[in-house]
Amino acid sequence: MSRKSQKAASKPPALDVRGMLIHVTHIDPEWLKHKDVEKPWDLQVGLDIVKALAEYKMNTLIVDVEDGVEYKSHPEIKRHYSVPIQQLAELSDAARKADISVVPKLNFSKSGRNLHDMWMKPHWDHVSWLRNIDEYYKVASDVIAELVEVMQPDKYFHIGMDEDHYRSVEQYVDTIHKLREFVSRHGLRTVVWNDSCHNVKTKIAHVHAVKCREAEAYLNKDIIHILWDYGASHPDVVKRISGEGFTVWGAPGANVDQVRAWKASLLDNGGSGMIITNWIKCSEDNRATTMNLIRTVGGEY
Repeated sequence: MSRKSQKAASKPPALDVRGMLIHVTHIDPEWLKHKDVEKPWDLQVGLDIVKALAEYKMNTLIVDVEDGVEYKSHPEIKRHYSVPIQQLAELSDAARKADISVVPKLNFSKSGRNLHDMWMKPHWDHVSWLRNIDEYYKVASDVIAELVEVMQPDKYFHIGMDEDHYRSVEQYVDTIHKLREFVSRHGLRTVVWNDSCHNVKTKIAHVHAVKCREAEAYLNKDIIHILWDYGASHPDVVKRISGEGFTVWGAPGANVDQVRAWKASLLDNGGSGMIITNWIKCSEDNRATTMNLIRTVGGEY
């Protein structure tokens, strides 16, 4: 065997997609405690994250946008922490120059507990959520189109859909189908969270874990599923979903051992991507925490 062949043979296998999720903003029960004093995100920190990811040869940046920007199509969504949407163009340009693919993210999950789609207010109803559903989908289509125009993603668009409590399985599937149609108009593939790693009857997560698993039979095979669990890896779930013909990525959290376990589970069972998640705002206050996370686990990707 030549030296070149030996070097190639010793090189550990790599996942096709190696990325990170960052937050212009986010909505969940913990974030809502501080929404009234939330500050705008920091573009410079975002640009520095891009540089750090490039150093570790990461190739994907998912950007959780929600109501963190001022939409020209729907200025009524603007909040006190919203920034000009053109900041996302600057971030996206920097990522592309670093050979990093940009993935816009919104969340259309419907839950009275997690409130992930509350960013759509005033086009959001906590109780009678089906009353103006056509308007809801019109806004969804508009903001998806605007983010695509500004950020120019080349492959994917993430629509969230984790921790959905309100919708039946049929409603959940129908929602994903509609949103996938909006995304497909722009030549992109749809990405969703898949909660089926949390199929534990004693936890509140059980209801949406079961829903995700039952929905899989009715979803288009071009939809990408991101499995997530920060306390265990799930090679059996990766194998099942990839065996159904879906592209599967994983989100392992911040623990190095977890990252290694998830990477093995993905590589050995048909998975093709892994995403660093860090559920804090992209801001100067969180710069050190975010950079330390990249330094800690980036090399494992």
